[in-house]
Amino acid sequence: MAKLLSPLNKAALRAEDFAKAQREENIVEQSYDRGMLYHLGQALKSNKLAIICLVLLLVIILSSILAPLSPYDPDYMDVMNKMAPPSAEHWFGTDELGRDSFTRALYGGRVSLLVGFSAMMVSVVVGTLVGSISGYLGGKTDVVLMRIVDMFQSVPSLLMIIVIFSFVPNNMITLVLMLALFSWTGVARIVRAQTLTLKERDFVIAAKTLGVSHPRIILQHIIPNMTTQIIVAASLSIAGAILDESALSYLGYGVALPKSSWGSMLQNAQQYILYDPLLALIPGLFILMTVLCLNILGDVLQHALDPRLHK
Repeated sequence: MAKLLSPLNKAALRAEDFAKAQREENIVEQSYDRGMLYHLGQALKSNKLAIICLVLLLVIILSSILAPLSPYDPDYMDVMNKMAPPSAEHWFGTDELGRDSFTRALYGGRVSLLVGFSAMMVSVVVGTLVGSISGYLGGKTDVVLMRIVDMFQSVPSLLMIIVIFSFVPNNMITLVLMLALFSWTGVARIVRAQTLTLKERDFVIAAKTLGVSHPRIILQHIIPNMTTQIIVAASLSIAGAILDESALSYLGYGVALPKSSWGSMLQNAQQYILYDPLLALIPGLFILMTVLCLNILGDVLQHALDPRLHK
């Protein structure tokens, strides 16, 4: 009887172990199926600084969007009330022409954020297409495209943009295109590295065997499988675009007057820095907080969306 029970016990133990392994696999699959929002939420819960940065960034974005609700016109000049200190009427005081500094900072945020997000979208689209094509096709195509990337990365971007602005009209569309022209190369290198790995996977080989066209493989199989890396690169490129736009506006090559951005506000404030430091401090703090929050959130995104970094 004992000999008969022993195999039964062993079978029961094996069945129990299999059921346990199956439950653990189901837990892992459920965790994976929860997607990026779940992992992003967990990353934010474990990082209080990231939560603070997210709240600050949302406040800055919403305040800039709702800037028309301000009772002041950003371009209205009240010369009799110029360089006024902060008060209940003017929270951040007024500038050298009597314009409300708080309202101008909000409208300047609309320009800086719009240019940053627009330049990011253009650079991500161009960089993703170039990087995926280069990594997938390889050979001479890869060599030519990567040499073009090296050429763009070897040129001082701000200097070249200033030179180009001498021959093209100075408007927001031109500014976005110029910023995207010199920022897509980083995305292209990241996408190319991921494509070199993905094109050797079984699902890509199977698609080739079934006769799927190369553009369809790139658009429907390769690019969707590196969405997380593209999102992280995009979050970091926004910060770079905002800094570049601020630098160009400070040098006088940003958006044309009477529109204001944080960089142009810094340019106007430099000659009054000794008399009213608040004029330069306000746009400087907005730039600092926005770029810092974007960089920290980009790092959180990388840890949340990269499965290799999950504990």
